[in-house]
Amino acid sequence: MTPVSGIVLAGGLGRRMGGVDKGLKELRGRPMVQWVLERLTPQVDDIVINANQNLERYRAFGHRVVADEVGGFAGPLAGLHAGLKAVKHPLAVTAPCDSPFLPADLVARLQDALGANDLAVAKTGPQAHPVFALVRRDCRESLEAFLAQGGRKIDAWYAALKVVEVSFDDEADAFRNINTLDELKGA
Repeated sequence: MTPVSGIVLAGGLGRRMGGVDKGLKELRGRPMVQWVLERLTPQVDDIVINANQNLERYRAFGHRVVADEVGGFAGPLAGLHAGLKAVKHPLAVTAPCDSPFLPADLVARLQDALGANDLAVAKTGPQAHPVFALVRRDCRESLEAFLAQGGRKIDAWYAALKVVEVSFDDEADAFRNINTLDELKGA
């Protein structure tokens, strides 16, 4: 198997959670990003965390931390862009910091399906989960051009790539993300 880098997306503003850094919010006594790292680390060869605030706290988890180069908290594509510039390997998988239950076989299943495509994205039922994707590092140039033109929507960038969707219907709950304080309490 080709080596894979992990990119944990923790660069958002957490608007739906009252403007807090979601990755550092505690779930069952530990920051959510720690749960994500514990699930993702055994599946990848190295990890980069994309964060735009609390950088030292994220560095304390023992991984390289990179901030967006595109200003204004431009969303997950800006985080992917920063991550793709920093990763060591030709393939990178993304996972958001607010999805502590991500599948233990995420990388293997995405990599099995990638083939000659640019990107493999997880889906459950008809719903794609674009922040759970395996992407070729050399897609960075196309992403850079998309961002430079003001693009911010993941689906719009994906439309220019060869993408395969990978069913995870057997693990649908694994993609549950925690966006609000109520969802955090419920988890």
